Amino acid sequence: MLHLVLFLIFGVVCVAGAVNLLVQSHPINSALSLVVVMGSLAGEYLLLGAEFVAAIQVIVYAGAIMVLFVFVIMLLNAGAEERTRGSRIAVLFGIPGLLVGSILLAWVLVARSGSQAVPVGALPGPPREIAMLLFHDFLLPFEVTSVLVLIAIMGAVVLAARPEAIEHTKKEG
Repeated sequence: MLHLVLFLIFGVVCVAGAVNLLVQSHPINSALSLVVVMGSLAGEYLLLGAEFVAAIQVIVYAGAIMVLFVFVIMLLNAGAEERTRGSRIAVLFGIPGLLVGSILLAWVLVARSGSQAVPVGALPGPPREIAMLLFHDFLLPFEVTSVLVLIAIMGAVVLAARPEAIEHTKKEG
């Protein structure tokens, strides 16, 4: 019973952090809300018995990736964003799409509530098996992701560069 209560509490905190992430007008506050979401997901993983995934969630996502996000936000000197009324097309298609998606998700959860799709212990769990999958079987996608993150950082640096600094560099070269 305690696990169910904690699971629901972490779930509510996760959803509240995600909603706060969308509502905030300042990017730093949104990034901090994302840290709350990542932390509550780590709590969910702990309750599900996936300690390794919970530790990786905190170390990699809540730690390294969020530091990267905050660094890029500070580098771009992003301030508060403008509020607009929004798009009528987004409301026209978004609200029915949200309703259909919610009904479909509820139907799938109710239909699958009595059976487990994957038996417990069928997926790799120990760090050795996960490391073999990550650094042997899926090495290429892992490295491609690393290169994409590096390109995104370089793009942020180029976008944040002041035009007068670029002109000064061109004149010297």
